[in-house]
Amino acid sequence: MLDFPSRLPLATQAIDRDDVSRGDAALWRGIFTDPAARVLLLHRGQSPSRRTERGPILALRRMTEAPWRLEEHRAVYLGRTEIESRSGMPPGTRVVSYSITDAERNALDDVDETWVDLRVVGVDLDDVDAGLFTAAAAMQNWHESMLHAPDSGRPTRPTRAGWVRLDEHEGGREHFPRTDAAVIAAVIDQNERLLLGANARWTPRRYSLLAGFVEPGESFEAAVVREVREESGARVVRPRYLGSQPWPFPASIMVGFMGELDPEQDPESIRPDKTEIADVRWFTRDEVRDNRHLLPPHISIARAIIEEWYGGALDD
Repeated sequence: MLDFPSRLPLATQAIDRDDVSRGDAALWRGIFTDPAARVLLLHRGQSPSRRTERGPILALRRMTEAPWRLEEHRAVYLGRTEIESRSGMPPGTRVVSYSITDAERNALDDVDETWVDLRVVGVDLDDVDAGLFTAAAAMQNWHESMLHAPDSGRPTRPTRAGWVRLDEHEGGREHFPRTDAAVIAAVIDQNERLLLGANARWTPRRYSLLAGFVEPGESFEAAVVREVREESGARVVRPRYLGSQPWPFPASIMVGFMGELDPEQDPESIRPDKTEIADVRWFTRDEVRDNRHLLPPHISIARAIIEEWYGGALDD
């Protein structure tokens, strides 16, 4: 199999975020008139895409061909492409994400385009489009949550090409995008079985790895031990880091681990907490293969970790 990080669809990104350009006062003027620049439209977390013989592509528009006058406060400069994209967009192309209104969305009637969610199409995008869509979705979520400063309640406005929001009051603070760290772990018992749980909110029931947010003052490894024990009663030893993947729904990064059940613990002593987790079970490889329709989708790091334990791809 490929090395683990390369199998995470939203982690393999080919974008130069070009931080040095974000503070350029002339950036927007230059980009908005650049015939080579592209704009990625966003509406309620979705972006337009097209099907091609090589797979789906994001339907990026040339900046100078945008159907309306672009406004800086709705734009985020995503950076420059590092490689040629599946659509033929050359390396070094500057790309901006742009949030549009319901009316603007309804005015677009390109029959060759389908508006898609990152969770649906992300696994099939190339590294350029996946990187652009992931960053754009995360930044749109952050901007929508930061219209007012959390410490003062005063309005904020975007600056630094959309990567900072500034409290409009004189001397107000700068506010930066945040990412909430969460751990997710495969736990293996002495018989090489995998521990999976069913979230109480999932209907119909399906199974995935146990996961949770990192608490203040806690390491990733300590969070793995705590979360698994809280949700299942299982005691994890020797948690081993595998890789991480951004998960902008709305603002997380999933940090993946593989650990072992404490050899002193009876595997049959596990119990779901009945608050977050409705059921926990040990699965053999044959049971996972036969129940792969109950597993998380390929876009998730959970699926990649399960396949790492299984030893190969689990095709639907």
